[in-house]
Amino acid sequence: VQLQASGGGLVQAGGSLRLSCAASERTFTSGFMGWFRQAPGKEREFVAYSDSRGATKYYADSVKGRFTISRDNAKNTVYLQMNSLKPEDTAVYYCSGGARSRLITSAVRDAGMYGYWGQGTLVTVSS
Repeated sequence: VQLQASGGGLVQAGGSLRLSCAASERTFTSGFMGWFRQAPGKEREFVAYSDSRGATKYYADSVKGRFTISRDNAKNTVYLQMNSLKPEDTAVYYCSGGARSRLITSAVRDAGMYGYWGQGTLVTVSS
């Protein structure tokens, strides 16, 4: 499965962006998906997770209430709506996924559990 992320760009603090991640295969519809990000000089960190049906979602504490993950399985696409952006949200954002329908709660933040990765899209938030 190939993942293609898009939608990044430059935005002022307080603004919004919506990232999209298109999958190359319909097997996407049966797998869990997630978003991670990596800021300059920092480790890659978990942002959001959705099971295959979009019924169970998890968020990093730093984005909870501001970011929303969603998916349109008919379009093989997952989204990350980002509102109230802060300069500390500046990072390369990666979409990711796996073949199983879901992960156990304790595993959703572990990047090693995700077998598919997109190329990343840069989000820059200016103050």
